[in-house]
Formats: sequence, structure tokens, C-alpha cells
Amino acid sequence: MSLRRFVDEHDGTRRGLILANRSQPEQLRSMLAGVFAEQPVSVDDAAVEGVAEDTVLLVDESGEVLAESPLDAVSSSLLFTNSDAFVTGSTGLEETNLPAVIRGLEGVNFRLRGYPQSHKEKLLLIAVSRHIERAAWQRDAGTHRASFQRLSRIVDEQGTYRVYQKLGESDVETHVYGVDDRGTDWADELGVTVHAGDTEDYRDSWFVVHRPPEPSDPATPDPYALLAVQDETGLWDGFFTTDPDEALPVDDYVRREL
Repeated sequence: MSLRRFVDEHDGTRRGLILANRSQPEQLRSMLAGVFAEQPVSVDDAAVEGVAEDTVLLVDESGEVLAESPLDAVSSSLLFTNSDAFVTGSTGLEETNLPAVIRGLEGVNFRLRGYPQSHKEKLLLIAVSRHIERAAWQRDAGTHRASFQRLSRIVDEQGTYRVYQKLGESDVETHVYGVDDRGTDWADELGVTVHAGDTEDYRDSWFVVHRPPEPSDPATPDPYALLAVQDETGLWDGFFTTDPDEALPVDDYVRREL
């Protein structure tokens, strides 16, 4: 049993993005289409009555509109940035803002190439990871678990260190997972609990899971979970979700097995 089981058993959905009433250059449509070229997410350009210029619509397989976001918001969060913005901390936790149409891609099964095969494909999941981290920090409660493959990444990546410093200072119970490749003297300084190992789940998984406190009323927020696993070729298969029936079993497995 491993985390890959959750990915293999996930029944993914299909979504579409429509760039409505575009006035911006064709290059932006091409860039958006390029992000999802290998994913079960179609990208189309259309004139849509009653919708503002340069709006991105998220639709399901029947064409029903599920969410909308300004093209500028999608561009700034996904098209005109790169992973370095998160690694170096030039995009801070407070500035992280994932547009509704990107949040609405939860449930889709993604297959993404990692570095060095691609510099951009993993950016989607990096942005979602930071969104979950921000949600945990803002809620200031519950449990947060995240894996890094190599624990040294937490201190090597300035942006990541700052994020987990904030989480460690909060009332969120924060756990980090990975291979201990350089010691963990920094853990007490950050205020996080370290779980080190060298099994497949530690080496080749990418999860970011926030579990809110056990519900005491209907207003308790949903959990968040991102989970991806890497194969021997460097390809990542995964999904993200706010469905408690999908997110909480991942959290239970990590808590119990790692």
C-alpha cells in the first residue's frame, strides 16, 4: 500500500476553459492553451454575450459555467510567473491568490513533467500548494502536512522556508515529510514536526494537506488536499481536491503510515 493507490483510484473529471471576448493578443490564448495542452482541460476562444472582455470561464463537460476570473488574474498567477517566484519568496504567502477558474480545476487528473523536462508544467501544482499553505495559515487552526522529497529543500528554498516559518508560528499543527539528506536542526527554529524516511512515499510523493479542526458546526471549512506521485521518468500524476471523502483519507494515511 502506498500513496500511489489514491492517485490510481481517483476518478478524474474533465473541464474546459473559455477565453471570452478576448481583446488581448493571441499570444495570451496560446500561452493558456500551452499550460493545459497535455491535460484533460480544453481551452477555447469565444464571443460570449453578457460577459466582460477578457474573462476566463471554467465549464464542465455539458458547457455549464462553474466559475469565472479576469484574464489578468490568470495571467499574473500562472502565465507570467515561474516556479522561481515561489522558491525565492518574491511571491509571498500574503500575495498568493489563486483565481477561481484555477481553483475550480479540482478533481482533474493531471500528468505533469518535472524539471529538467519542463520548467513550466509543475507550476500549476506549485501554485495550488501555496494556495493550500495560505489557507492553513489564514485559518490558524487544524493540521497541515506537506512532503518535500528532500527535507533540505525547506531550508534551501528561501520562499518555502518563509512559508513554513509562518505556519510554524501559527496555531496550525505543521508536519513536514521527506528524506533526511542534511540533518534537521532547523525544525525547532521553524516550529514544525519532521517525519523522515526513505520509502517510496517519502522519496516520490508530493502532498500538501490541510485538515481543519474536527467539525463542531456546519460552518467548519472544507479540507484541502493536493497529492501527486512521481514515476521513474520524472512524470508526476496527481490531483487536488476539497472533497472530504477524498482529502481526509489521504491525511489519515499519511498520519498513520508516515
